[in-house]
Amino acid sequence: MKVTTPASSRDFYNTIARYYDAENEEVTADLELYSALAADTAEALNADAPILDVGCGTGRVMLHLAGEGYQMRGVDSSVAMLERGKRKAKNRIDLADMIKFYEGNALDFAFPEKYGLILIPYNGFMHFNTAADQRNLLHYLYNWLLDDGLLAIDLPNAGETFGTIDDGAVTLERSFVEPESGHMVMQQSVSALNRTDQLQRITWIYDEIHEGGMLQRTVAPLTLRYVFPTEMDLLLELNGFERIARYGDYDQSPFEEGCERLIVVARKNAARRR
Repeated sequence: MKVTTPASSRDFYNTIARYYDAENEEVTADLELYSALAADTAEALNADAPILDVGCGTGRVMLHLAGEGYQMRGVDSSVAMLERGKRKAKNRIDLADMIKFYEGNALDFAFPEKYGLILIPYNGFMHFNTAADQRNLLHYLYNWLLDDGLLAIDLPNAGETFGTIDDGAVTLERSFVEPESGHMVMQQSVSALNRTDQLQRITWIYDEIHEGGMLQRTVAPLTLRYVFPTEMDLLLELNGFERIARYGDYDQSPFEEGCERLIVVARKNAARRR
């Protein structure tokens, strides 16, 4: 058995990039919500402002919205994920002029333009895994959002996670076929929750079965920081945003106890920045 382990959590997506699209093939439930937000933003601003996807990865959200006619920009620190995104976009000749990928850290990347809508989809905000980085991210993105532009952040409901008990067990998450090799991959995880610092340390284990039965194991650690609803509201307010909606799921149902997701939509309010 061959074992590959990244040097740090920052290398996580470079390590698992070739698995990412196959393991997330069924993650589509959020796309309709982003389409609605894009339409609302375009109408409210009366402008064809581009949309920014923070932590864009391989372009899952970008390709969807570009296909609906929106100018899409994406920033990500993983070269391997961006290369896959660029390859996918290149295969869509109709979208060639609609999509641009930027390699960098959203905390300090010098974007060439401002945006009418900024998206931080599917747990992306949690990858900024200190309270200071989460605060600084909102502070920085404020400067790249047009006045009255919208910011949308999609997170898991921390309350539900913190109500569980850590058992240290290795869990089989899913099995899938990696399309380039045709190999079967079994994805497993083991996690530990630090309730004091609101951190979850997850070790993802990818067991790839090669021809002849050889097993290649990739071990990829990742640290995520949870955010509670009132904490999120405070972070937004302190950085010049006004929350205008909070949902418990992608169908825009109300956020309430037992919801799986915490989805917030906020508007930039230039007069409220402190």
